[in-house]
Amino acid sequence: MDKVVIFGNSFFAESIYFYLQHDSDYQLIAFTVDESHITSESFHDLPVVAYEKLEKYYPPTEYKLFIPLGYERLNKLRAEKYYDAKKRGYGFISYISSKANHHNISVGENCLILENSIIEPQVIIGDNCILAGGNYIGHHSIINNHCFLASHVVFGGRVVVGEYSFIGMNATIRNAINIGKENIIGAGSIILSNTEDQAVYSPGETPKFQVPSNLIHI
Repeated sequence: MDKVVIFGNSFFAESIYFYLQHDSDYQLIAFTVDESHITSESFHDLPVVAYEKLEKYYPPTEYKLFIPLGYERLNKLRAEKYYDAKKRGYGFISYISSKANHHNISVGENCLILENSIIEPQVIIGDNCILAGGNYIGHHSIINNHCFLASHVVFGGRVVVGEYSFIGMNATIRNAINIGKENIIGAGSIILSNTEDQAVYSPGETPKFQVPSNLIHI
């Protein structure tokens, strides 16, 4: 059983704590954050230690890390912490929900795949990726390192997503599409052709109807 230190003390880190506590065999030992972000000595009855001093308390020879940071700076913050910890000798866990449906897939380290996701065979997911709940990933798709997929994204088969990309809720990517590196695919986007690096897609907000609700008969 791996002994695990979770990076973070945010709402997201708190959610991940509950997933690991109730749906994994990992032994949760502590939380770690940058020293400037420590607000208390404990979090959910586990100690909180300064990331800068982590080796002193939890050496990489005995403990593994999980860094479930969000998509800040287009996933660059999570990547920076991941590479720094790796340089310091730490290994990483990945968590795949027991309620995710998957067969014959490859998943890298420090990855998070939440419940009700369906991942078809021959999918490859790189390192340091986050897939929120309810995603559908078609066969032979490739999600490269440091990507973030929000909830209910749908991929056809053979989609390739470049590094550091963010794909928002309810986005749909047609089969055999290549998404460039560092893309932002906004919520509700429909992508039917290949995208360039650093492309941004946003279908916009649904317009407000110019009649108040009390005049609408339903």
